[in-house]
Amino acid sequence: MADRNGPYFEDIDLGDEIGPVELVATDENVINFCQLWGNPMPNRFTSQEMAEASGLPSPIVPGVMSMAIMSQALTDWAGPEALKDLDLVFRQPVPHNKPLLISATVTDTRQEDGENLVECDVLMMGEAGERYVGGTALISLPSNEE
Repeated sequence: MADRNGPYFEDIDLGDEIGPVELVATDENVINFCQLWGNPMPNRFTSQEMAEASGLPSPIVPGVMSMAIMSQALTDWAGPEALKDLDLVFRQPVPHNKPLLISATVTDTRQEDGENLVECDVLMMGEAGERYVGGTALISLPSNEE
């Protein structure tokens, strides 16, 4: 892999696994994200009382933050400009302060319009197998023949 940090298109096979990457979205992480995002606080993401008023058992990780976490796991693997598309479905609220496992499985590789594309199923799960967020990602990788 020469001096690149990420994989080359030719190195990828159907069924290859990316991750899992484990992280925890702490209360502090969510508060910092909401401040940067410009979401007024308190809110259902940062306040137990407001979460309960929204019908949630506790504050949750914002969907856009979950999307950012999943994007970063993919770009850490493939490179900062590799992610072309991320289409997610939020299946249940993502909790604070619990391990989150982000993984992907390669489902297709193809060359299209001069790009080397890798399609993946992506998933954010909890330690006990809870499926929080799932979907697909499209990643563009360089060729080792370039």
